[in-house]
Amino acid sequence: MLKPRIQDEMKTAMKSGEKARLGVIRLILAAIKQREIDERIELDDAQVLAVLDKMMKQRRDSVTQYAAAGREDLADVERFEIEIIQSYLPDALSGDKLTAMIDAALASSGATAMNDMGKVMAVLRPQVQGRADMTVVSAMIKERLTA
Repeated sequence: MLKPRIQDEMKTAMKSGEKARLGVIRLILAAIKQREIDERIELDDAQVLAVLDKMMKQRRDSVTQYAAAGREDLADVERFEIEIIQSYLPDALSGDKLTAMIDAALASSGATAMNDMGKVMAVLRPQVQGRADMTVVSAMIKERLTA
């Protein structure tokens, strides 16, 4: 289970005095807890991955905005947070494997046009959550459906 692993690493960070890492882990656990309270459920690994994926996307957007504004100090903080969050996500998919998964999803959903995009994303999302940037996946699917 992913959530207990994150909680254990929080304890380890506390004991070793890693304040920056501890802060990021606390942010992760707070986001998980917030979703659990909002939805009144206990999150499973797939749902925890969705929370982590959302946090990654937020951090990437922040890095882009901070870098554009010339605030490299803030961008570096966000990059550090990305590094910590990334450590809890599964290994990223290679381009070839992602392409093969998209091809399989297109075939299984019977998608032929852009209005079938939702069907393809519904098939792919559980398989690639946390392992690929959904913006990139979406662009690849669009490219296939328009070709």
